[in-house]
Amino acid sequence: MRKKEVKNCNSCLMPLNLDLGTSGSHIYCSLCFTEGEFIYKGNDINEFKSLCYKGMRERGINKWLAKFYTFLISFAPRWRKSKLHKNEQ
Repeated sequence: MRKKEVKNCNSCLMPLNLDLGTSGSHIYCSLCFTEGEFIYKGNDINEFKSLCYKGMRERGINKWLAKFYTFLISFAPRWRKSKLHKNEQ
């Protein structure tokens, strides 16, 4: 069976073709993952969303788009998995 090509970061959902850095991973962008580990090491999705929102605003993304992109983070595989584990406990 063929592996599905990953087009978006599995942590923040940024399109990988827009990533200007190098993460060393084929499923995470350089803003989320570098040198073999996550840049944000916590597991609090709201804190991660806040950091992402601030980063987007600093990069000039308008606030409504930044809010929309931040909302979408909940659907990223990294965070869906952590939600599933919390529900199992």
